[in-house]
Amino acid sequence: MAQAAEAARTVILTVDDDPGVSRAVARDLRRRYGESYRIVRAESGESALEALRELKLRGDLVAVILADYRMPQMNGIEFLEQALDVYPGARRVLLTAYADTSAAIDAINVVDLDHYLLKPWDPPEEKLYPVLDDLLEAWKCSDYRPVPATKVVGHRWSARSSDVREFLARNQVPYRWYSADEPEGQRLLAAAGQDGQQLPLVITPDGTPLVAPEAPELAAQVGLATTPTAEFYDLVVIGGGPAGLGSAVYGASEGLRTVLVERSATGGQAGQSSRIENYLGFPDGVSGAQLTDRARRQAAKFGAEILTARDVTALEINGAARVVRFSDGSAIAAHSVILATGVSYRQLQAPGCTDLTGCGVYYGSALTEAASCQGQDIYIVGGANSAGQAAMYLSKGAKSVTLLVRGPDLAASMSHYLIQQINEAPNISVRARTVVEAAHGSDHLEQLTLRDVDTGQTELVDAQWMFVFIGAAPLTDWLDGTVLRDDHGFILAGPDLTADGRPPAGWELDRPPYHLETNIPGVFVAGDARAESAKRVASAVGEGAMAVMLVHRYLEQS
Repeated sequence: MAQAAEAARTVILTVDDDPGVSRAVARDLRRRYGESYRIVRAESGESALEALRELKLRGDLVAVILADYRMPQMNGIEFLEQALDVYPGARRVLLTAYADTSAAIDAINVVDLDHYLLKPWDPPEEKLYPVLDDLLEAWKCSDYRPVPATKVVGHRWSARSSDVREFLARNQVPYRWYSADEPEGQRLLAAAGQDGQQLPLVITPDGTPLVAPEAPELAAQVGLATTPTAEFYDLVVIGGGPAGLGSAVYGASEGLRTVLVERSATGGQAGQSSRIENYLGFPDGVSGAQLTDRARRQAAKFGAEILTARDVTALEINGAARVVRFSDGSAIAAHSVILATGVSYRQLQAPGCTDLTGCGVYYGSALTEAASCQGQDIYIVGGANSAGQAAMYLSKGAKSVTLLVRGPDLAASMSHYLIQQINEAPNISVRARTVVEAAHGSDHLEQLTLRDVDTGQTELVDAQWMFVFIGAAPLTDWLDGTVLRDDHGFILAGPDLTADGRPPAGWELDRPPYHLETNIPGVFVAGDARAESAKRVASAVGEGAMAVMLVHRYLEQS
């Protein structure tokens, strides 16, 4: 069935400016090859090129192109020369009169012509089909298979290209990367009518070209849900990390109409981890992507909606309803809300780092960029588990990995099992008491200035790849004025709100806030965004489940 489906998409294209001849060629082709191939005909070189570009964008195959030599505006050789740029693997045939055989012979060198046919080709059983049979057999033996996935054409040192690749990878969307400098990337740009000045170009599986798309447009075009199906829910979960996914699984499985809203990709920081080895039930370890994918499918199985690329900008209280407002002005409401917004990697403030982000300087994107830095010298800034996991993953293909740690060693913030693995890795070294003073480069990272914290001595090193894991900041600024937070922006809940024995200001219920409840009744927090949380995957999942239990208690008493 798969082979039949592929053959059905494979095209034989014919172009002739004489409508009668064009129909006759297509008729003979359909009679012999119509069950296995799609026959496309055109009546001018321009229209045929347009058809080829559309086929290219959709990822369809073109096996053979037959072109008449004598066509106005663009003759058959000129057409085949341009068609060669779009489908270099297609077999090329020129239809010509006897008087034009010399031109056909010349075309063998100009467009690498496979064959020329004299008109008329009757009977086709003798003059057309044997030629086409041989060409199709030769084409089948070549390797010009389509890419059944989203295509991304970009530049290696483009921050926006890096963002798009990371967005697709983290959302489990298969894609194929093409450099804009390489022939196939240039063919795709030409097929989409682009000159490469605006990158990346994203081509969806149905052939839709997207030029430098923003996340919401990209999400919608590649099949991710972005629009809620209702206006009111029992539970809105904001954030799709382990805590949010845990909340969605338990909320939906226990009968609550649940929607999870994620601004980028489910999984959070844990979803970017190459291997989590201390999560209960996975003695051989599990990648963050695998864990995220399983949790996402589990939540969907129970009926939870998952919205991607939706940025929440405000939480409003409207009587018993909790209103969640999006950046585009739309909103949904619910009886209860769980804030599982997680944290984002802190930005390295050294000069040059901001300008080179996505161009050699990366935050948490080790999985996406690993293939590009094979055999290279890599620097990782940070001394916690995320940095250690990235170091172990990248060391498999890197020439060397250097961990830059501000502290005296790794013991203060990294799990013991990771420290042991790093000590045993021959190509990983640790430079303690060392910080990045500056990053240098024009269009991409080229060098780093490193400073010894104790002596103040600096050193300039060559570097094209730096991955930064230097702690996290909560994504809670949008809650300012609504939900109480500590001095660092982490959300206060439960006992932390009643440390002096009194309920928080504005609290009108005759009970204190539940353990994970914020100063707004019915609004709970789970995971890394909560003040004094454990910052571990297992505890985040547990808090997500506990928050749902408390949601039930809140709804029963409301």
